[in-house]
Amino acid sequence: MPANPGSRHVLLIDLDGVIYQGGGLIDGAVETLDWINAQQIPHLFVTNTTSRPRPALLQKFHSLGFSARLDEVMTPVVAANQWLDDQRMRRVALFVPEATKQDFDRVEAVSLQQDSVVDAVVVGDLGEAWDFHTLNRAFRFLMQSPQPSLVALGMTRYWRASNGLQLDVAPFIKALEHAADCQAVVVGKPAKAFFDASLAILAADAGQALMIGDDIVGDVDAAQRCGIRGIQVKTGKFRESDLSGGIEPHALLDSIADLPAWWQSSLG
Repeated sequence: MPANPGSRHVLLIDLDGVIYQGGGLIDGAVETLDWINAQQIPHLFVTNTTSRPRPALLQKFHSLGFSARLDEVMTPVVAANQWLDDQRMRRVALFVPEATKQDFDRVEAVSLQQDSVVDAVVVGDLGEAWDFHTLNRAFRFLMQSPQPSLVALGMTRYWRASNGLQLDVAPFIKALEHAADCQAVVVGKPAKAFFDASLAILAADAGQALMIGDDIVGDVDAAQRCGIRGIQVKTGKFRESDLSGGIEPHALLDSIADLPAWWQSSLG
């Protein structure tokens, strides 16, 4: 839903830790989403999730009790496809879950078991599928000459699963950068390109936008570095120590359930 000329504000809304956590909704999330829709506030769900394609995300939304359109969901894969297309990179080694590969419909995905020549190595969140062999395969692709581009589907450090904190994609990207002596192109949060692409979809500028997230670095600080006001919620991965690191959110809410009241009192 793009912003219209009379619209003052647009919303970028993180998913995991803001709308839901693990297999359950955050209390009050659906009511807030209903309010956002009733107020006709242009918005995008922005997520670094690469463990499943966008259609599967929509199915998850439905199973949890809310709905969204495909064009309301912005993922790093959307940004990666555009970047690979712009750079005319066609042969790609995809280190992403098997289901997510279906979203890469503009490239030729090579077999990861063969030493094929590639233009780029794309790395997403493989979760527990990471092992030495898999990481070493990505490293060997990056050691080709000429060296392929390393494309990171985000640089989130960790996230909160139902059984506790878990590593996300950033630690594996850092290992590959160090070993292959290269610098990754980041197309997910916290990269500016991700936020710029999201604003372009909404036909809005940074001054109109507010980002609501649970990650004070990857959501709030990253957005604010792009001129977008960041709203921190105390759900998901949030810890009180986050507030002592020098990053000051535009607003601090107990959860997304408090957004309507804050919006009406602060933005009118």
